[in-house]
Parts: sequence; C-alpha cells; structure tokens
Amino acid sequence: MELLALRTFEAVVDEGGILAASRKLNTVQSNVTARIRRLEEELGTELFFRSGRGVELAPAGRVLLDYARRMLNLERQTVAAVRQAGDEAGELRIGSMETFAALYLPPALSELRATHPALELRVRADTSATLVDHVLAHKLDCAFVAGPVVHPALQFDELVVEELVQVFAPGTDPVLSPLILFREGCAYRARAIALQRALGHAQADAMEFGTLEGILGCVSVGLGWTLMPRRIVAQSAHARRLEMRAVPAEIGLVPTGMVSRRSDAPPRALATLANLIRTQATAH
Repeated sequence: MELLALRTFEAVVDEGGILAASRKLNTVQSNVTARIRRLEEELGTELFFRSGRGVELAPAGRVLLDYARRMLNLERQTVAAVRQAGDEAGELRIGSMETFAALYLPPALSELRATHPALELRVRADTSATLVDHVLAHKLDCAFVAGPVVHPALQFDELVVEELVQVFAPGTDPVLSPLILFREGCAYRARAIALQRALGHAQADAMEFGTLEGILGCVSVGLGWTLMPRRIVAQSAHARRLEMRAVPAEIGLVPTGMVSRRSDAPPRALATLANLIRTQATAH
C-alpha cells in the first residue's frame, strides 16, 4: 500500500470529491481516479459510493480513513524525527482559538522560528471543539484550546487561566440585549449562555459572527453583549467604546492550554512553543 495512494484517498475525503482533491494535490483528475481504483483493487473492496460529482465513504472507506490518517501522521513524524537528528526541521501543524492566537501566538511563533529556522509552520484558527476533533483525526499536531479537555487519547497541558468578562457598550443594559457570539463549538459560547441564564436575561436570542473584531465592533455600537477575555477587550481597537464587568469565577475563569495526542512522540518544537507561551503568560 503506497503512501501516495493513502494521501490521495485522504484528500478525496477531506475535499469531498475527485476534482477538488486533484486541485489540492496539484494533479489531474485521472491520476486521482487511478490511484483510488488501484487502492480499491489492492484492498479488494469499494471505498466510496459515487453519486453524481460527489463521493461518500463506504463502510470499508470509513475504516481505512482512520488507519490512513495514522499512517500518514507517522510518516510526518518519522521525517521530522530524522531531520531533528541534524537540523531542527519538518512541518508543525498548529491550531488555535482566535482569541488565543491574537493574544499569544505571534510573539511565541516569532521566537520559535528564531530557534528553529528550518521548521515549517502551519496555523489554523477555529473553535475549540473543531480543533480538538482535528487533533484526534491527525490533522493537527497540537491545538491551543479552552479547557479542561478530558479524553483518553489526548493530553491537555494548561498554560494560562484566562479571565472572561461581560462586555457591552456604555449606556446599554445587557439584560435587555441579545448575545453576540462565535459559532457553535466555541468554548466561550456555552459559558456566555450559562451566564445569560444565571443573570435572568430577558433576551434569549443570539447573533453569530465569525471574527473577533466583528463581535467586539457590533458590541461597541450597542447591538448586544458578549463574553470575552479581559485582555482581548483591553487591546481591542474598540476598547474605548466598551465596558467590562466581572462574572462569577465558575464561568469567568477558563483553563487554556495545549492539547495533543498521547500516542504521538511530540516534536521538540512543541515543548519549546508551550514554554514560550507559558513564559509570556506569566510575564503578563
């Protein structure tokens, strides 16, 4: 079983079809189709159900996907480990909540590049729930998420305890205003809804935005209120038009840290990155 075939199979699954996979792999459709067909012949089973232009995983394909991701991840680890024997090199795939990325990642990644100049960094921002799923699926080497994260296959290393505050525009009453939140999967979302209920807010509806500045910008003009790390609000361009109010500790104090797979031998760069962020958080 060739790694190229497994990489092609993974691309078809992730991109949702042959054409999209061929674009991602920078090859023609016929090559992708041929690799999948050879893989099916080698395994003696159908991996996809074809429907129009799209594909859907067959039961055998779902089984293969888990093993394929593990094998491809092992290949990446092997390459990185061999390179680390000489020069620290390879690819590091990092996930982060948008708020954590805004506060901590830029200076930490800058120092990481200075100490590991040959390291290729890939960063993805998403909700905590999605990032944890990507770590489990071997799509990310680590992710910085809101905790606690309890899973037998994962390790969660707490780096900082973030303080969330209620944020609203001066002169507005949050009790009478809707929530403004990140989409489903955001760790702060559940806490904001819990606070809304605990405080007896009259408004039960919520507006969803995909960006940090979009949320704070709408809050600053009185469209609603949100729950956000105190440091994020203080550093925002909208800070002068926002008020912050402390919330109960069980809602406001959020352990935040790095999640990775227990089964992996972590690259040394991961420990370096975690230490850089821990040091930076302590300094503040």
